[in-house]
Amino acid sequence: MKTIYWFCNHLWHKCFIAFFSYRVIGKEKLVTDGPVVIASNHESFLDPPLVGVAYGKSVYYLARKTLFKGFGAWLYPRLNSIPVDQERPDMTSLKTIIKLLKQGNQVVIFPEGARTLDGELQEGQPGTGLIVAKTKAVVQPVRIFGARQALPRGSSKMNFCPITLVGGDPITFSPEELKAKGKEGYQKISDRIMAEIAKLEL
Repeated sequence: MKTIYWFCNHLWHKCFIAFFSYRVIGKEKLVTDGPVVIASNHESFLDPPLVGVAYGKSVYYLARKTLFKGFGAWLYPRLNSIPVDQERPDMTSLKTIIKLLKQGNQVVIFPEGARTLDGELQEGQPGTGLIVAKTKAVVQPVRIFGARQALPRGSSKMNFCPITLVGGDPITFSPEELKAKGKEGYQKISDRIMAEIAKLEL
């Protein structure tokens, strides 16, 4: 684990516990070995570290390309962040994610693609299904509760309220399901992932 990553991970963990009574339910279900797509709902800017600290080990994240400027260009790579251009999607970040998974790493992905505005789960994007089909990675569904109340989309005001992360049973797709091709096939994989996330409750 990189020194900066280790420091930030421990700092985030302590702050989440101190200010948000952060807790993890189903921690024993979290798969920490081998290639894993950690699939989470997306409520807030707080989501990536909220998922990461639950693992207590080095995982990879996706981050907006615009954050990789100035100090961010130095910091974010050290936090295992992969730049993603949301305005002009290309294959570069996708290839990086697939490579990391094939090397046996764990990558945090938000299938919805964007933070929710109303707190409701959104439809998953086919890109997540493509990644799973290409890597045959185990999918670890997790769901965050309370992050939207703490820091909702469009707000810069932090509210100190309880946040809980719930881990679900890992999803292993069958060889037949992994043969999916095209947008429709990849969408079916993403739909199943979102259905499993939706089942998770406090």
